[in-house]
Amino acid sequence: MNENDVTITAVIDGRRVGRDEVLAWEARRIPRASRKLGMKAPSGPVEGMRRAFCDGKFELGVDEIRRRLARDVRLSDAVARVTGGLSGGRRATSVCDLYVEGGDAQGFVDWFSDAGRDDYAWSMVVASPDHFIIDSTADSRQEVIETTGGSPFATRFFVDYDDTSRLTTARDPAFALELAGVALTGADTAVGGVRHQLRDDRYSFHLRACVEFPKLMAPQMVKEHRWHLACEFSNWIEGAFSA
Repeated sequence: MNENDVTITAVIDGRRVGRDEVLAWEARRIPRASRKLGMKAPSGPVEGMRRAFCDGKFELGVDEIRRRLARDVRLSDAVARVTGGLSGGRRATSVCDLYVEGGDAQGFVDWFSDAGRDDYAWSMVVASPDHFIIDSTADSRQEVIETTGGSPFATRFFVDYDDTSRLTTARDPAFALELAGVALTGADTAVGGVRHQLRDDRYSFHLRACVEFPKLMAPQMVKEHRWHLACEFSNWIEGAFSA
């Protein structure tokens, strides 16, 4: 199977969104993310731009990316502490449904969870222009530095897929599988989380991507993050079933 054998339709706020719309959103984000790193944006078809930009990030290296985004991370950490504290554990959710023809739910979960793959870090980062660093840590958490939603700042957090106790989104029994965990700051303060649920259905499979933000997060950022979800998961799904 290759990525051309996979068809993905996103649903955002009840509206069906074709793959072309998601790719157009991705193409618009690449120059913005490039500027944040002080890089020249690649040109050409979006698929080539995606790979070239990701290769450029890896050429910079994680230490240089951390240096260039250090101010952003400090500011976003401060915002997260304030909004998280004032939200009192309440959450706002950003949700996007993906209906996939080709592949299967368990196959995707296995691919996504396999941090031992040689291409793991690259495959995680390439899925969205707003991904700067995504990798597995020594304690099996997932470190993420990315721009979430329409935020002007990059943020850093750790997803603990072994801990769902602090999520507020209920598990839906209609979905057999999930990728879920709490999102933590570097100081282990819970600031949100993910509960991505999957099931095989009359298509090939249905993925409901859900991110929890502090309740007082700006509503426009929460809404915009649905496009981030549509972009990253569409690219991850195509990557998972392109072999």
